[in-house]
Amino acid sequence: MDITRRSFTFGLGATALLAACGNGIGSPGAATIDARVDSTLSQMYSQFPGTVDLGNKATGMLVMPLVTEAGLGLGGAYGRGALRVGGATVDYYSMVRGSGGLQIGAQQYAHVLFFMTDEALMNFRRSPGWAAAANIEYATPEKGETLAAETTTSMAPVIAVIFGQSGLRVGATLEGTKYTRIIP
Repeated sequence: MDITRRSFTFGLGATALLAACGNGIGSPGAATIDARVDSTLSQMYSQFPGTVDLGNKATGMLVMPLVTEAGLGLGGAYGRGALRVGGATVDYYSMVRGSGGLQIGAQQYAHVLFFMTDEALMNFRRSPGWAAAANIEYATPEKGETLAAETTTSMAPVIAVIFGQSGLRVGATLEGTKYTRIIP
């Protein structure tokens, strides 16, 4: 793909838009992230009751309360969140993703990664930067739908639940997303 001056300019504009969308950049730190994580989990558990069982069976959860994604030819996404193990925050992470192709629009959403095995959680925590890839099973609940942990936990070490989408962009996927430990 050839990057033209116009595509480059639009890409820079999309990056600036991401920085201005209230996704945690410049927030006061850990207390703000933890409050957003608590609110996100509460919303997910009330809207999708099947995720309660999923959370109880998980060895850890990475909660990204607000991911902002925008693109016009070139695009990107950014968010910050916390890794919870045993109900307590153990680390903070940022996520970033770049993309190119036929795309236009912006959206915001929340997502939670459920680590269903100790090995998957340790691989995530030990890596200097973890990239989401094909080892993620997506469970994208619709309004009124319940998730059954029994059918998915035996097949996937990491399960992603994406919800709360708003904006004018189609689709939300985590492939190609890089997670990096941060100090808020």
